[in-house]
Amino acid sequence: MLCLSLFARLMWLLEEFVNHIEELKQLDERIQRKVEKLEQQCHREAKEFAHKVQDLQRSNQVAFQHFQELDEHISYVATKVCHLGDQLEGVNTPRQRAVEAQRLMTYFNEFLDGELRSDVFNNPDKIKEAADIIQKLHLIAQELPFDRFSDVKAKIASKYHDLERQLIQEFTAAQRRGEIGRMREVAAVLLHFKGYAHCVDVYIKQCQEGAYMRNDVFEDIAILCQRVNKQVGEVFCSPETVMAKLIQSIFENRIQTHVKERLEETRHSDVEQYLKNLYDLYSRTTALAAKLTDFNLGSDKHTFLSKLIKNIFSCYLESYIDMERQYLQNRSGLILQRFYDSKNHQKRPVGTGSMQELKERIRQRTNLPLGPSIDTHGETFLSQEVVVNLLQETRHAFERCNKLSDPADLPKNAFSIFLLLVEYLCVDHIDYALEIGLSAIPSPDAKNANLYFLDVVQQANTIFHLFDKQFNDHLMPLISSSPKLTECLHKKKEVIEQMEVKLDTGIDRTLNCMIGQMKHILVTEQKKTDFKPEDENNVMIQYTTACSKVCAYVSKQVERVRRSMDGKNVDTVLTELGVRFHRLIHEHLQQFNYSSMGGMLAICDVAEYRRSAKDFRVRRGQRSCFCHLMTLCIFYSAITHSHLTSLVLYYNQIHAKLGRFFTSSAWIMRENLNLN
Repeated sequence: MLCLSLFARLMWLLEEFVNHIEELKQLDERIQRKVEKLEQQCHREAKEFAHKVQDLQRSNQVAFQHFQELDEHISYVATKVCHLGDQLEGVNTPRQRAVEAQRLMTYFNEFLDGELRSDVFNNPDKIKEAADIIQKLHLIAQELPFDRFSDVKAKIASKYHDLERQLIQEFTAAQRRGEIGRMREVAAVLLHFKGYAHCVDVYIKQCQEGAYMRNDVFEDIAILCQRVNKQVGEVFCSPETVMAKLIQSIFENRIQTHVKERLEETRHSDVEQYLKNLYDLYSRTTALAAKLTDFNLGSDKHTFLSKLIKNIFSCYLESYIDMERQYLQNRSGLILQRFYDSKNHQKRPVGTGSMQELKERIRQRTNLPLGPSIDTHGETFLSQEVVVNLLQETRHAFERCNKLSDPADLPKNAFSIFLLLVEYLCVDHIDYALEIGLSAIPSPDAKNANLYFLDVVQQANTIFHLFDKQFNDHLMPLISSSPKLTECLHKKKEVIEQMEVKLDTGIDRTLNCMIGQMKHILVTEQKKTDFKPEDENNVMIQYTTACSKVCAYVSKQVERVRRSMDGKNVDTVLTELGVRFHRLIHEHLQQFNYSSMGGMLAICDVAEYRRSAKDFRVRRGQRSCFCHLMTLCIFYSAITHSHLTSLVLYYNQIHAKLGRFFTSSAWIMRENLNLN
């Protein structure tokens, strides 16, 4: 039963499939017939359009032929018309000239008769036509002989000037009313008159009326030129000429008067204010000229404006650098004198010549203080306020020099200002303070000496940094591309080397004084019984009083050195101080005899010295010297023969560093040694 049902199902599916196949075949036939019909229709339409295109091409050829024929005909007609026009012009031009000549002769006859009857000369509304006629008559009258036509020439000239005056008045009235169109018409008529320049002058004068209402004349001028520039282009046929004449009038009258008033009132009474005013006025004038270059002033407007500025300031710029140098000399000298007066100090003359050079060489080679020591009571005679004032005055001088000097003279002028800075800042202030500081350094044998030279070093270092900054920031841009650069660098190097020599000398003598103070402390505070006590059982193992005071003094001086210097200079000076400090302690320890307990005390002292040496923060080799001193003190405190023998073997290996005194003097200092 199940098989029959399945078979029936399959037969039904087969029948359905066959039916759908038949339907699809019928649909395909219908579509195919439709496609064929459409293809036939396309072929018919293609043939029809092909025929139409051929017809259009034939029509186009016919039209093109007609166009060529028409073009040839137009060319022929145009040639005829041009020829006819030339013939008519040849006939009409002489006729017009004859008519114009007849008209002028008619007007000339009126002047000849002395009665102007034509309406053109009597009607104010026809002033433009009258001006054209009288201008032509005036040219004709110039060619006539004077003896026969003197009267008529005078009458024509009189009428010429009268009309010219009326036109200028009309232009002026139109300008006041703001009628740009009327101004343009009148200016066009006046262009052929001799009075056209006067018309321009009247315009320039009138447009400046009421323009200078502010306190700032340069701002008023900029606004005026901005306003007039647009109007000039609308009124005059050559606006660049009128604008250039306006600016020339402003410079030669308004600006020149303003500059003269500002400068002449201070030129001889207040040089400082005069230089400030000159710099300000010149800067503002050049800035105004830079703005005016935006306007149309002709092809060479930069040269034109530069010439106007030169005409105003040339008499002042010629003597500028002399006044600048004189003012800078007086001002710098006054700043220094006020400083020394505030310190109640009479400036000592610094020795020069061969004797001073000889003393300087002896002092550098022997480190001896030549001459009495000066007590400055801690005064360094250096002032940052003074330095700032000197540098500020010089900076202003460099700025003025850059603006007011001719480009060819700029490096030379800047160099002369630099020499004044070197003279007053480096020589009269810093170098003088170094000389006083050197003279104030006490001898190494002085007691309770106050060492102020390190303060001089600190301030001189700060001041020279400021000097170097101004050299790079303000002087270098002025001389960088000139031969003066080499001279400036040489002068700077020379000044630096001279100061470095004195600083090195002063630092060296200061270090000697420090060592002298330490030596004085050791001599006065260190007792022979410190390292060889009478009762060794009651000795407390700690560093001695002399060691304590020396270490405190050393720490104080190391801190002063660090405050006074910077960079590698600190390490260099502290290294030298460490070497001398080690040498002093080494020589000091050799002056005493030691017991076992005394050697232990020496070990404590050296350990404390070693801790002080660590504050130097110098290279390791310096600290190792105190390690060898420590071993030496252990040698002094050794008890048994075997200990001494091993120490002697050790020091025989390092005798190249510390010498052979361990095998000789060190044995002698151990008085309590028993080798049996």
